[in-house]
Amino acid sequence: MAAGPSPPSVGRRLGLLELLTGAVLVLLGFGLGSALGQKVYTNTWAVHIPGGPEAADWVAQKHGFINHGHVFGDYYHFRHRTVVKRSLSAHRPVHVRLQKDPKVTWAEQQVSKRRKKRDTFEEFEDPKYKEQWYLYNNNHNDLNARGAWELGYTGKGVVVSILDDGIEKNHPDLMENYDPEASYDVNDGDPDPQPRYTQLNDNRHGTRCAGEVAAVANNGICGVGVAYNAKIGGVRMLDGEVTDMVEAQSLSLNPQHIDVYSASWGPEDDGKTVDGPAKLAKEAFLRGITEGRGGLGSIFVWASGNGGREKDSCNCDGYTNSIYTLSISSTTQNGNVPWYSEACSSTLATTYSSGNLNEKQIVTTDLKSKCTDSHTGTSASAPLAAGIIALALEANKNLTWRDMQHLVVRTSRPANLVANDWQTNGVGRKVSHSYGYGLLDASSIASLAKTWSYVGPQRKCVISMLSEPRNIGSHLSINKTVDACVGSGSYVTKLEHVQGQITLSYNRRGNLAIRLISPAGTRSTLLHPRPHDYSSEGFNDWAFMTTHSWDENPSGSWTLEIENVAGASDYGTLTQFTLVLYGTSSPSSGASEESQSGDDSCKTLDLTVKCIECNAGYYLFQQRCVKECPAGFAVGSQPLSYAVGNAILPASVPACLPCPLPCVTCSSLSPQSCLSCPPHNYLDAASGTCLHLSPSMRESPGSFMVGPGSQRPQLEPSSRMPITIAVLSCVAIIATFGGIFLLLQLRSGAHIKLPSLEAGGGFSLGGNRVVSYRGIPTVWGDEGLNTDSDNEEFDVHNERTAFIKTQSAL
Repeated sequence: MAAGPSPPSVGRRLGLLELLTGAVLVLLGFGLGSALGQKVYTNTWAVHIPGGPEAADWVAQKHGFINHGHVFGDYYHFRHRTVVKRSLSAHRPVHVRLQKDPKVTWAEQQVSKRRKKRDTFEEFEDPKYKEQWYLYNNNHNDLNARGAWELGYTGKGVVVSILDDGIEKNHPDLMENYDPEASYDVNDGDPDPQPRYTQLNDNRHGTRCAGEVAAVANNGICGVGVAYNAKIGGVRMLDGEVTDMVEAQSLSLNPQHIDVYSASWGPEDDGKTVDGPAKLAKEAFLRGITEGRGGLGSIFVWASGNGGREKDSCNCDGYTNSIYTLSISSTTQNGNVPWYSEACSSTLATTYSSGNLNEKQIVTTDLKSKCTDSHTGTSASAPLAAGIIALALEANKNLTWRDMQHLVVRTSRPANLVANDWQTNGVGRKVSHSYGYGLLDASSIASLAKTWSYVGPQRKCVISMLSEPRNIGSHLSINKTVDACVGSGSYVTKLEHVQGQITLSYNRRGNLAIRLISPAGTRSTLLHPRPHDYSSEGFNDWAFMTTHSWDENPSGSWTLEIENVAGASDYGTLTQFTLVLYGTSSPSSGASEESQSGDDSCKTLDLTVKCIECNAGYYLFQQRCVKECPAGFAVGSQPLSYAVGNAILPASVPACLPCPLPCVTCSSLSPQSCLSCPPHNYLDAASGTCLHLSPSMRESPGSFMVGPGSQRPQLEPSSRMPITIAVLSCVAIIATFGGIFLLLQLRSGAHIKLPSLEAGGGFSLGGNRVVSYRGIPTVWGDEGLNTDSDNEEFDVHNERTAFIKTQSAL
């Protein structure tokens, strides 16, 4: 049986299917064309029409185009109404009709071109990257990791090892960067650092820390590490008995291969423990900084501690309190001090971590190939710092362990961090016991590392501050002026770390507060009261450390204050106080010597370590500090707009500025304070200004007397002589002319009569003598006609008159 015609609904469906199929083919064609490098034609044309906008509109309307406006000159942008937006073939009919129009001189169908932004950084595809607010956010309250990535620093070539409870080496977000040479299982004595799995996932700590440093980027898994191209290893050493030997073996693992060791552990944060590394661990630290990395020194990054709730002090933790570790504290998403944070003077800088319930936490890798967004505590802060240090090491692999600490001090940012103990130290940097010198800045530290030229050798000056035991009572103050070992090889002129080695006994140690005040007035709290510390053991040669006087000059008066803050009738004795000064004997510099201060008078350095502010009594002159301004300069106020890095700076600083013109030398910057003048000028001592000399004054340089009583330059008699000569010459000329005139008159026999004034027609020359003029034509006279004799006389007179007129003219 024959089939009948399809119903209209079926026809409509077939038409819709054909339309969809066509659209899919077009899209596939476009994608295929792009992939194969074929041209993809658009529905736009570039057209040249000399007739102006009206002619262009007429042509567009005639051929079914929309005129999208003028490009430049007589070129216009046309888009066709019916041609498909993208096609692998040119639309010949439309193009030919447009090209043949007499008003069109040129037309071209536009081809889509592939163009790529020349950024070194692209947004990552990792699903959790956008939740890593601490790496980069629009408010710029972050670690500025993206800024370092845009500079091309990703940690490539740098090795970091996590000293913890192991690392899940086969985690998909760590596997690509895992380094077996930076890993070991100290607890079981084998090279496999894989953590021991439990129901509570107790051993997740090391894997979480590792992901913060070097989680792989753009693999579609979890998030990214700060140094996502660094190599990462792990040491399993906390999942078992932790002994001095275990710590030493972990700290000294492969020191010529591992660059950075990150540790987020320490003694109990219970507010009553005083503990630190023992003999072998101390030796491991010392060997690390002297022999590690080919003699440049291993870099040990340490979490400052989580004992804030117990009022603990990280200066009672011998690991964070060591000069060999870079101690890192935490701040919350909103820039507040976290509830778990410990305050102490050994903390160098800060990174982000967890805070209150409404604040975000840290995203990183987790056990069993998972991802977490709830990593917390200073345990999360130290690995972030280790990753940032890896970026700096990529920028400059030759940095020493001390160079790195200098870079941290100079580039950390105190802005937006809230604390009530911020102070400005003796070189103008802000520092806090909760944050150190502020928030680490990945871009700034990598940039400065690139041009850093290394600090001088470390000097150590040891000074005994106590001659005999002293009773502490409720308050004890020890003050002594030191010269910082001047005249010896231990002479220190710029500080780095300062230690107060103290031995004391006290019946309740937790009631004591200990403060150290530097010659520049910087107050470091070496120990704050610990309410849970009931011990009567006191301190036995404990080295309290502060970084707050970094770059200060140690020479001067140091003060140690010990106070019983409880006010109870406690008792004890201070038996030892030794001041240990670490630093350099010349300004620590990352710049050339000529850009440095010539002595130790510089107060503040910028990021390039150039002097921008001097100590009191000195003046800034060409990035140096001088006691007196050189000739041609005077003391003034120079604006200071520097605001990068860690500094609170004045709006202006005392500086040597050029004397105001035209002064050559001056006593101040006032125009009335000239001391000497340039050539062709003289100094008016009364007004203190330089006055210009006229040409006639320059010919008589000795004619100017400058004295306390002179108000204007006085002319001496020698300067009047030209005027006298001129006057006498004029008188002589007039007298000569008069004599010649009278002689001529007498020789001619003429009688010149000048009537007296009384007669109304002449003037008298004096006495009874009357002079009358003769020879004036009769036409000018009052008498009658001329006679013959008069005419002859007139001719002679006429000749003489002409002669006299000529002489008068001359």
